Amino acid sequence: MKWQGRRGSANVEDRRGRGGGGGRTLIGGGAAGTIILLVVLLLGGNPGELLNSFTATDTGTTAPYQETQEEKQLAQFVSVVLADTEEVWTELFREQGLEYKEPVLVLYTGSVQSACGAAGAAVGPFYCPGDHKLYIDLSFYEDLRQKYDAPGDFAMAYVIAHEVGHHVQTLLGSMEKAKSRSGKITNENSVRLELQADYLAGVWAHHARNMNVLEEGDLDEALNAASAVGDDTLQKKYQGEVMPETFTHGTSEQRKRWFYKGYESGTIEGGDTFQTDRL
Repeated sequence: MKWQGRRGSANVEDRRGRGGGGGRTLIGGGAAGTIILLVVLLLGGNPGELLNSFTATDTGTTAPYQETQEEKQLAQFVSVVLADTEEVWTELFREQGLEYKEPVLVLYTGSVQSACGAAGAAVGPFYCPGDHKLYIDLSFYEDLRQKYDAPGDFAMAYVIAHEVGHHVQTLLGSMEKAKSRSGKITNENSVRLELQADYLAGVWAHHARNMNVLEEGDLDEALNAASAVGDDTLQKKYQGEVMPETFTHGTSEQRKRWFYKGYESGTIEGGDTFQTDRL
């Protein structure tokens, strides 16, 4: 992806070097969170309790975080990707007669506190609808390369665009639509939400291509990342068996297909996963 020397977003909050406290269930967790929550659900446990185990007490440290050169580049990269999503979604919302309210991306290390509770880096990138913020520990970039065999800067861009997709869902009402009468999100509706977020990430990629910022191989990196975090792939890898009834994010094939569908379409309208029987 052509990103160096380009405009970054002003909506980046740097909390690196600070801890978080508390703990409740989060919404829109990333790939690592899929694995962790999956294991808990299979064992019949409470995901909220698990998230507590990854939190840390706020140390109150005020000294600036000393980032490495690689971390500095990654921070600049995610800021540029966020700026691109702002440009794309502002225009697409305008076309619908709507106003796009830009989310904030929070950089953190180790653990962080959000309006949805506290979480550790092991949960992976996530979005909290309670404060309209995305949270990411930049060490996840290395996890993509090593744990999920999904290298490349556009693999990371896909992850960011997916979490921004959850923000778009919040603004358009999909999050509320996915809740049951009890106020909870069922596994089936969770899958529909996640696949829709993949579709929306694809919509952004479509417009990124039209902005001439994609390079050869970028689309393959995103599709590979989407496949790498499919529920069936992760279950087989970490549990040794596939249990479809426990899926929360969708299969590798579904995630790739919905991302690519958004990439081809470039429109909001084609991604209503709640109005289709075939996911």
